Parts: sequence; structure tokens; C-alpha cells
Amino acid sequence: MRMMATLRRLAQIAVVLVGSTFLLAMLLQLLPVGLEELFVVSFDEASRQQQLERLRLDRNPVFGYLGWLWDFVRGDFGPIIYPGAGEEPVSGRIAAALPVSLRLVIYVQILALLISVPLGILTAYRAGRKSEKAISYGLFTASAVPNFVFALLLAAFFGVTLGWLPPLGYVPPSENFVEHIRTMVLPVVALAIPTIATYTRLLRTDVIATLREDYVTMAVSKGLSNVRILFTHVLRPSSVTLFTSAALNMGALIGGTLVIEQIFTIPGMGTEIALAIFGRQYFALQSYIALIAVGYVLFNALVDVLIGFVDPRARERRNA
Repeated sequence: MRMMATLRRLAQIAVVLVGSTFLLAMLLQLLPVGLEELFVVSFDEASRQQQLERLRLDRNPVFGYLGWLWDFVRGDFGPIIYPGAGEEPVSGRIAAALPVSLRLVIYVQILALLISVPLGILTAYRAGRKSEKAISYGLFTASAVPNFVFALLLAAFFGVTLGWLPPLGYVPPSENFVEHIRTMVLPVVALAIPTIATYTRLLRTDVIATLREDYVTMAVSKGLSNVRILFTHVLRPSSVTLFTSAALNMGALIGGTLVIEQIFTIPGMGTEIALAIFGRQYFALQSYIALIAVGYVLFNALVDVLIGFVDPRARERRNA
């Protein structure tokens, strides 16, 4: 069973990788401007032809894509070409930017879960009361506001007006951990606010449904405290949707970092994607998207395992 599950997961990674990158490659063919005009920047015909060959734009699009895919699977992510100044391997940019974005996303998930879990339980337990309705309306409003709006407001108020936190820049944790945390607070909060709203509402719905189960009624009749019932008997079976949403939200968070990293000048994958787009770096853009697609599937695989521990019924259904 485990072997079949592993093979099925590897097949999913392959399908997502090929599907997302092939779709990008084919969509680029539909642009009104030819790819050689869009991505090739040169000062003479010789360097132009060299770039065409290096980017595989001198051949059939499908064969060019297959050549890029073979290189990607072997660990060659392609070059970043500087007209008249040589080239730089994309792998070096990824090695520097990927840990930065992963830290940002992990911090966001930790903060969102730490706040949304107790808040979701509280709003479910107090469902229908005025305090719960006020919180629910506030969460609904927060989920409807784009995260870049929160980013601009937080940077302007806490960074510029009050001067409590740096509004721009990034400090690696190896250089100064305290300053690293200070530079990450505003972008993490900006990304976490809509996420907290979504997670809280999902958990609230599942907790309300779980509170109606017979075993919860039996626990109440035994005289167990409300705190013990909520966190011991209710939270675990109510967390499946939350974990699933957290995995699916990884892709949205990585997409959200593209704007947030630009606002706070954080040198992560979002910044690299923006640079690849504006710098017309075809290979780099495809490699970045492929890595995000693979990471998305891997995060979902990890959450499948976690759900199996949280809810054994889910593991049995998956292995059936």
C-alpha cells in the first residue's frame, strides 16, 4: 500500500510539473509578439542567434520545451542571460531566494494557525452571540481585502509614522536574528491577516458540526470541562479541513509573496519572478514556476500524512 501511495504521489508531481510548465510554454506561443522579440535582447546578429539557440527558440516549441524539461529534471535550471555580459546560472538565484520565501511562508502559516485555531474554537463555542457575530464580520471583511493593502497600511503606519519596525529591507537570520525578525514582522502580518480570516471561518464551521456529534454529548454528560472537551475531543476531528486548506493555501501564499516582497524589498522567489518577467528571462521564469509547482504537490503530500495522524479515518479511505 505504501509503495502504491508513493508511486501515485510521484505521478502527481510529474503531472503537475509537466502540466504547469507546458501550459506556460504554449501560452507564450499565443502572444502577439514573437518569443524571439520578447525574450532575446542583443546588440548584434551573432549574439542574437546565440541567445536563440541557448533558449531553444530556434526550434519547434514542443521540442524546445522537452529539451528544457530534460535539463530541469537533471538539475540544470538554465541561465540568466545578460546581453554582452555573459550569463549566470538560475540555480544560484534559486539557492539564494528560495530559503527567504520559505521562511516568509512558514512564518505566515505559524502565525495564522496560532491565532486562527483558538479563535475558530471560540467563535464556534459562542456561535450566535453578539461577540461572535462581531468577530465573524471582522474576519469576513479581512478576507475580502487584498494583502498588499494591508502591507501598504502596515508599512506606512508602523514603519514610517511610528518608526517601530523597518518598512523596507531584509536581514538574514544568520547575520542578526533579532533584526531578521523585525524585518519580517510587517510582511508576515500583511500576508497572515487574510489567511487567519479564512482558517478561522473554516475551523469554526467544522467545530460547530463536531459539537453536535454523539460522543461530544457523552463527554458533556460525564461532566468534563468545556476546555477539555473542545481541545481534546473536538479540535482533532475538526482540523482535517484546516490542514487541507493550509496545504492548498501554500500556492496562494507563494503567489502573494510576489507583491509583498516587492513592497518590502525582500529578495525572495517573488522578487526573482518579477525580475524574470521584467528582465525577459525565459529560462528563469519556467524554472521558477516548475519549482513552485513541485513544492505545491510536496506540501500537499506532507499534509496528507499529517491528516492521517489527525484523523485515522482519512488514512483508511486513502489506502482503501
